[in-house]
Amino acid sequence: MQVQLAGVREYADLFELPWGRPLLEWQDPHLVRMVRGPSQHVVRFVELGGHVLAVKETRDDRARHEYQMLRTIAETELPAVEAVCVVTGRADADGAPIGGAVVTRYLDFSLPYTYLLAREHGLEHQRRLIDAAAVLLVRLHLDGFIWGDCSLPNMLFRRDAGALAAYLVDAETTEHHNPLSGRLRTNDVEIALENIAGGVADLVAAGRLPAGTDAVEFAERLDRRYSELWEELTEEEEYATDELWRLDERVGRLNRLGFDAGELVVSSVDGNRRIRIRPSIVEEGHHARKLARLTGIEVQENQARRLLNDLNAFRAAEERRLDRTLSEGVAAHRWLSERFEPFVEAIPPELRGRLEPAEAYHQYLDHRWFRSEQAGADVPQAEAVASFFDDVLRGRPDERVVLPTGEVEAVRPTSPDVANA
Repeated sequence: MQVQLAGVREYADLFELPWGRPLLEWQDPHLVRMVRGPSQHVVRFVELGGHVLAVKETRDDRARHEYQMLRTIAETELPAVEAVCVVTGRADADGAPIGGAVVTRYLDFSLPYTYLLAREHGLEHQRRLIDAAAVLLVRLHLDGFIWGDCSLPNMLFRRDAGALAAYLVDAETTEHHNPLSGRLRTNDVEIALENIAGGVADLVAAGRLPAGTDAVEFAERLDRRYSELWEELTEEEEYATDELWRLDERVGRLNRLGFDAGELVVSSVDGNRRIRIRPSIVEEGHHARKLARLTGIEVQENQARRLLNDLNAFRAAEERRLDRTLSEGVAAHRWLSERFEPFVEAIPPELRGRLEPAEAYHQYLDHRWFRSEQAGADVPQAEAVASFFDDVLRGRPDERVVLPTGEVEAVRPTSPDVANA
């Protein structure tokens, strides 16, 4: 047996797991139950060293490929689960071969699409989920990756200030191409549309979505949103030399989509009379990087935008109160120590698994605004925080979702691949 481990010190306890048994036979005390979506493979969850890890069983060659692709994706900072190790050459006590295993770190506060669609009905919730999937697929293609089997079960979602952010979970069929051809990209989108339409139709047939849900329309929305986003990020534009203000407008549109124009290629057209501008390096995270630089808080893009707005409002109020200008760094430090950190520390221990801190703070800001609107005056911070905990957070399900019963979730193979792993 061979174990290729990404972090020896942090995950050394992995060597103690019963690798000489198929996953279906594991009875290890480290096993935990997690909210999860459907999978074609046997997947089990273990808690080691304070971290929850997902263990997926597959063929040795596929396990090695997926581990390497997840490591490559991590280098580009694309949203995906973190690869921990790959285990190959497994065999039972009689020497019979067992399939390889890929171990990834479970993404805290992430939710499968089945959980979201079953609990949050309505076109707006479906739109948010599809938009998140479209953004993830575009980001992969921009960096030269094709997914090969893009589907809703192969994603996890995290709440992002009223929106959702999608993460790649399964990279078994992922490939990297430099450059990525238009044919490969188009084929990848077509596979995604077919898989998503089929997955939604299965949920409708199982009664987990309203009977009137149109699976084809669901997939077509992904196609539209993907095309709109891809065009905005890659389309060339021509400006007259006295229209360079339109460059700022273009960059602003990219920022509002959550992307940054890291580099622009400028080419002259018709002598010097017109300029063609093409975004060259585009990456998501404009607001998230700024918030991390100012405060050290690492969150989703929409959450970062909301927190930055609150920071800017705090800075403006303090400048008016002090009658002097505050530097951005000083204002960020004071906002962190006087607003954000006290809120997080005040969350009752039994409620800390309901939402991750940045999402809870975003929802608290909404709650305080609505309470102030109803009262016709600003509601004091302490009063708003207390009512948010009691009226909003306490009524939510726990979305960190380690199920504390200690029972092992029943998992059955759903394809010949799994049965023969």
